[in-house]
Amino acid sequence: MDEQALLGLNPNADSDFRQRALAYFEQLKISPDAWQVCAEALAQRTYSDDHVKFFCFQVLEHQVKYKYSELTTVQQQLIRETLVSWLQAQMLNPQPEKTFIRNKAAQVFALLFVTEYLTKWPKFFFDILSVVDLNPRGVDLYLRILMAIDSELVDRDVVHTSEEARRNTLIKDTMREQCIPNLVESWYQILQNYQYTNSEVTCQCLEVVGAYVSWIDLSLIANDRFINMLLGHMSIEVLREEACDCLFEVVNKGMDPVDKMKLVESLCQVLQSAGFFSIDQEEDVDFLARFSKLVNGMGQSLIVSWSKLIKNGDIKNAQEALQAIETKVALMLQLLIHEDDDISSNIIGFCYDYLHILKQLTVLSDQQKANVEAIMLAVMKKLTYDEEYNFENEGEDEAMFVEYRKQLKLLLDRLAQVSPELLLASVRRVFSSTLQNWQTTRFMEVEVAIRLLYMLAEALPVSHGAHFSGDVSKASALQDMMRTLVTSGVSSYQHTSVTLEFFETIVRYEKFFTVEPQHIPCVLMAFLDHRGLRHSSAKVRSRTAYLFSRFVKSLNKQMNPFIEDILNRIQDLLELSPPENGHQSLLSSDDQLFIYETAGVLIVNSEYPAERKQALMRNLLTPLMEKFKILLEKLMLSQDEERQTSLADCLNHAVGFASRTSKAFSNKQTVKQCGCSEVYLDCLQTFLPALSCPLQKDILRSGVRTFLHRMIICLEEEVLPFIPSASEHMLKDCEAKDLQEFIPLINQITAKFKIQVSPFLQQMFMPLLHAIFEVLLRPAEENDQSAALEKQMLRRSYFAFLQTVTGSGMSEVIANQGAENVERVLVTVIQGAVEYPDPIAQKTCFIILSKLVELWGGKDGPVGFADFVYKHIVPACFLAPLKQTFDLADAQTVLALSECAVTLKTIHLKRGPECVQYLQQEYLPSLQVAPEIIQEFCQALQQPDAKVFKNYLKVFFQRAKP
Repeated sequence: MDEQALLGLNPNADSDFRQRALAYFEQLKISPDAWQVCAEALAQRTYSDDHVKFFCFQVLEHQVKYKYSELTTVQQQLIRETLVSWLQAQMLNPQPEKTFIRNKAAQVFALLFVTEYLTKWPKFFFDILSVVDLNPRGVDLYLRILMAIDSELVDRDVVHTSEEARRNTLIKDTMREQCIPNLVESWYQILQNYQYTNSEVTCQCLEVVGAYVSWIDLSLIANDRFINMLLGHMSIEVLREEACDCLFEVVNKGMDPVDKMKLVESLCQVLQSAGFFSIDQEEDVDFLARFSKLVNGMGQSLIVSWSKLIKNGDIKNAQEALQAIETKVALMLQLLIHEDDDISSNIIGFCYDYLHILKQLTVLSDQQKANVEAIMLAVMKKLTYDEEYNFENEGEDEAMFVEYRKQLKLLLDRLAQVSPELLLASVRRVFSSTLQNWQTTRFMEVEVAIRLLYMLAEALPVSHGAHFSGDVSKASALQDMMRTLVTSGVSSYQHTSVTLEFFETIVRYEKFFTVEPQHIPCVLMAFLDHRGLRHSSAKVRSRTAYLFSRFVKSLNKQMNPFIEDILNRIQDLLELSPPENGHQSLLSSDDQLFIYETAGVLIVNSEYPAERKQALMRNLLTPLMEKFKILLEKLMLSQDEERQTSLADCLNHAVGFASRTSKAFSNKQTVKQCGCSEVYLDCLQTFLPALSCPLQKDILRSGVRTFLHRMIICLEEEVLPFIPSASEHMLKDCEAKDLQEFIPLINQITAKFKIQVSPFLQQMFMPLLHAIFEVLLRPAEENDQSAALEKQMLRRSYFAFLQTVTGSGMSEVIANQGAENVERVLVTVIQGAVEYPDPIAQKTCFIILSKLVELWGGKDGPVGFADFVYKHIVPACFLAPLKQTFDLADAQTVLALSECAVTLKTIHLKRGPECVQYLQQEYLPSLQVAPEIIQEFCQALQQPDAKVFKNYLKVFFQRAKP
């Protein structure tokens, strides 16, 4: 062994040594006999260093996992003997090996087991057991090996090939026949021997029983002697958590519904008489969490039994099962209401399924109604935040509570399905009593009261938020609560959680304000003052910005009286904060986007005449344009890179804000109708010079490009005069990514304006293509994945551009580029269809070819195109699918093949019998296709139904490929 390299295995070694150790490991993995050195080192205990021992096991693991079949019988025998002699040595070692070494050894044993058990080592377990006997160190390793084997055979998280899955099934079947009873006996002996003297080994053994019980004969475990022992362990403090988990696995095992019911009931009787149901006497929350999981398992098992019995029409036993379920509800409620959320969370599944049963019953008994009410009160109580929740700095505990709240929400929704009236009445009671005295109530109780009102919207769903019409009693209850919410003054409560819940609920029930619009002014004030957008907490300000925009959008018809007042009050929030002014603005630039959008919505949807709208829009956008000009000058002069970046970001924000205001326009309220075209054209003229700025061009171009996309939609043809110079700037010294993002802009213009932009397209067609080809032909490192991906994406964009041009009826743009250029373009499309293994691009290329054949493939097409069809397009339709990389099992590739079929059909459509003759007499014979297959192919091609030919073509190539 390379002793120097082994030094690098120590975690504290320096990086050079570590690198050398890694390289050495790779070298040993490849070497045909290096594993023997490692095997010998393990068998003879050559090394005392733990990391070296672990390393040796890793080398053996690699050998068994990937190269075992290459070994001779003698070598395979050597690996078996090495492992057994290492195991024997562990019995005599004064100190046990470190846990990580024992686990790695167990993994190697397990790998060897799955490889050899069915063929060369059927006595695997008997050999191991004869070595370890009842020696505690040996037992520890034996149990670890069993766990490693279980994870090789049944672990759901490991992805197995179908071959491995078949092998694993066979191993389990063989084990059941040959050795499982002996293994179960060994577990019983281990538990009996060590239950009072070695808790670690006993817990390991319980874990093994729990793991194996899912796939072995349950009667081997679910019998008096085993269950009594497990129940005994439930009373031993160090064992009871594992015993609980083990019983849970026993209960979870699939079996006949009546037998399952009997098993659960007998377990429950014993647990109850042993005092386990007295939850309030138990202080150990870790144990109670496991016990809660066990009760949940028992409850859900009974419910599954009930469902099966109902389905089978066995009413008598179904009644018994329901009775058994009902007797567990009191215990379930105790666990659900427990102050520890883990204990409560573990029982929610049983609770949810129990409510599902009640939903199916036609009539509920008084006890069942009482249970529903008790669950409801428990959910309301458990939704409440505790004192420790850290709102300013939410960590893992807080995230777990948020998840737990989501589970409780599901319970609340299920309660609503069982008894909507009861839920509404309960929420109303809690809400009203809390909000009457909100000033003297703790924040968490106020928050949960408003939260419950918020949750009712989803628990009692209606279409399009129409909570305040339809069912009168429900509508008036919700209306009362909303009125209380907005008039009680609770929006002034000094806690962020209450403030946020207030605004969330206002926006969720925005339809309330169409019924009682008199409350709009006071809610607007709450949004605009220190309770909302000017709150001391950045988190509240940020969320309010979004909610305010939603509120204004949904109530735009009611906003007219308040527009100018709102615009004046948000003036300071619209300020573009340049990097040098030093003061921290109230809102982040992302939050400001919502405020700009809100301002746009208010102006556009107002009832003002067009001149007034134009004036207001100009007031909104002029400050942005002025700031933009100043900042762009500063950027041009700036030397410091950090300052350049912050200036460019600021410029980008300005463009983004202007873009965002345009989202307010719609088909009903266009930019023209609102008289705002001029303002946006001014913006365009202001922003476009940024494209020629040589500094920070990535940031600047991306912002201006987005603005152009918006303006094409909003200004329509008025934007066209700006496109040529913008394009020219964007094509200067650009990278793959720039082009990739520029092409969609050109596609948008082409598809929208079609013939109007034909002169522009003809002019910029070749410059754009030169820029694309120049980037694609740049040399890149052979294994530079990101460069290869960028080129692939650019190639796709290029073909998408050609598809847009041809698909928009603009083929003359290509035709007018001169014969040489036209041919060059066509050749790239043929290459795209055949040479690059990218089915998405191939599909696009075949669409382009079909379109060109349709346009140019007739008798009056361009000179020489018919030759091109036979020389290049027809062969492409065969060469592409015949490539090894063309995978007919892949969905994208099948789509590409489908377009290939369309291309061939289009050629036949345009060229008629001449095409069939060419395939029959020249092309297909040149591919050595048998005459009868040629005949069959041509018949399929001539079928009027295109689908028939598509299906045929797939079969044709499946047969043709080896």
